[in-house]
Amino acid sequence: MSSSPRIDTLGQLKAAIANGEIRRRPVREEVRDNLAERLRRKDTLFPGIIGYDETVVPQLVNAILARHHFILLGLRGQAKTRILRALTSLLDEWIPAIPDSDINDDPIAPLSAFGLNRLRAEGDAMPIRWIPREARYVEKLATPDVTIADMIGDIDPIKAARGGLQLGSELSMHFGLLPRANRGIFAINELPDLAGKIQVGLFNILQEGDVQIKGYPVRLPLDVLIAFTANPEDYTARGKIITPLKDRIGAEIRTHYMQSRADALTITEQEAWVSRGGGISVPQYVREVVEEVAFQARTERKIDKRSGVSQRMPISVLETAVSNAERRAFANGESPVVPRVTDVYAALPSMTGKFELEYEGELKGADQVARDLVRAAVSNVFDGYFADTDLKQVIDWFDMGGSLSLSDTTDAATLVREASAVQGLVEAAQRAGVDKKSPVPAVAAAIDFLLEGLYAQKKISRNEVRGYHGTEAPRRPPQQPRSAMLAEDEEALVSDQGRKKKSYYN
Repeated sequence: MSSSPRIDTLGQLKAAIANGEIRRRPVREEVRDNLAERLRRKDTLFPGIIGYDETVVPQLVNAILARHHFILLGLRGQAKTRILRALTSLLDEWIPAIPDSDINDDPIAPLSAFGLNRLRAEGDAMPIRWIPREARYVEKLATPDVTIADMIGDIDPIKAARGGLQLGSELSMHFGLLPRANRGIFAINELPDLAGKIQVGLFNILQEGDVQIKGYPVRLPLDVLIAFTANPEDYTARGKIITPLKDRIGAEIRTHYMQSRADALTITEQEAWVSRGGGISVPQYVREVVEEVAFQARTERKIDKRSGVSQRMPISVLETAVSNAERRAFANGESPVVPRVTDVYAALPSMTGKFELEYEGELKGADQVARDLVRAAVSNVFDGYFADTDLKQVIDWFDMGGSLSLSDTTDAATLVREASAVQGLVEAAQRAGVDKKSPVPAVAAAIDFLLEGLYAQKKISRNEVRGYHGTEAPRRPPQQPRSAMLAEDEEALVSDQGRKKKSYYN
């Protein structure tokens, strides 16, 4: 239903319904109709939901068109809550309700005793309250301490005393979250964490439309679309969702992590705070390295697959890498701010809290596991930029004993100047998308990427003392022929004997 400034009373509302200006329909039918209209217009169904167009979204559409309650099963960081909140866009912009009703009573057919009494007392002159779509979404994180009073309701003795009511009167009851979501969407995150007796209350009120509050029966045939989320490990292995409730959930939809780096990059770009008022330029290869870290973590055997690696990890890592680049730029007066690959190593604290380690990983340590992930990510991305580039000249320079002492705090001008001493290094770095006209911080970042890529692929070495250096011992000058060596040895021997003889006579 859409609001109209001309509709202020129940009588006006009835006239608008009779003329076909406003439609009355259950919430699940309302959501279905609005989704169908979007499909006909070929509009974007769920803006901001990326990478699910061929997998999750079709299943979600089918569930809504079937008017089913549903559950989203997925590991952390798979946009389950974002999907639930996006459902509000399928609600009508406004709906009418009885003023002061706790459960958003329909003025035409109220459910609560409060609404019925007010309708009988005021009739067609009863004023109308219009509710926006955002207020029709109720979300609850399930925790073991949630009570039936929180979800369904309880007797309010103070309310009864003030109104001179019996404790068993519906007017003395305080309604919980589920009744307050009437004529809207009710979402429960992490359903398996909800106590079994609370789950009983949920399926009973949804299926039969009645519930007992403190032993008093109350008929509440609620009009609500209910959606759940759960971790699949909890849902299938630990079995905390009671069977009767599972039986009443119409669709089980499994989410997943992004299957392509391009989709993951789009999500991180959408969510990460990197603009910060301008003056920040994040190279594409840095974004790819950050995203590849998450892909590497999801396949790393030292990391627990059951807990997953959230999409929030690359978002946090990119934001921290940009912050490290800002710190360097502020200290050195550089502009623009250009993050480097070494800044990703500075973001280790934003990685280690985002994954759970297996026993082997615990032995190695979270920091070392994170460093290994970054190194593997850099190696993979490096191939995409320098696979066809001849870097032998650069590698030979280091193997001949050359070294560069650089760090994530080295200013851009110094880095470029030091790197210019390495034959072919600056020229090769141009494959990362820079040229002679590029800002110095961008050139420095490209050089840093090239050096880190060679290090990641074990073609050069890096340590805290020498910085970047060769993987081999410095090469010695070519040896002379054996005959020449023998002649030199004989000459040295004669000379030595002469010195000894002279010393003897003296």
